[in-house]
Amino acid sequence: MNLDSASSNQIESALCQRLDAIRLAHNLTQEALANRAGISLRTLGRLLRGEGTTLDSFIRVLAALGLQGNLETLLPDPAIRPVDRVKKIFSRRRARPTAEDREAPASWQWKPDSGDAH
Repeated sequence: MNLDSASSNQIESALCQRLDAIRLAHNLTQEALANRAGISLRTLGRLLRGEGTTLDSFIRVLAALGLQGNLETLLPDPAIRPVDRVKKIFSRRRARPTAEDREAPASWQWKPDSGDAH
């Protein structure tokens, strides 16, 4: 879905469908998810159908599914510069050798054992 040209109702519907798919992927019934989120089953049903609920209910459901961290992506902290965000994404995953590490090791020669016959 192209969010730039979608209406708010279309976006709400798409988000709710994704939320319901995530619920099913977690193998949760609507009742179990409502209990985890601390909302009524009726409220969850309205949310999953895209019929509108409170932002509080939406956040509770995200938290119950372990998705509350995605809110940071939705509305990033404006105090953090975009360059700093990129640095967080591309954090170091392996060490790189320093100039000292790249120096050639001491040379060695192959010396056959004294018991070898040629």
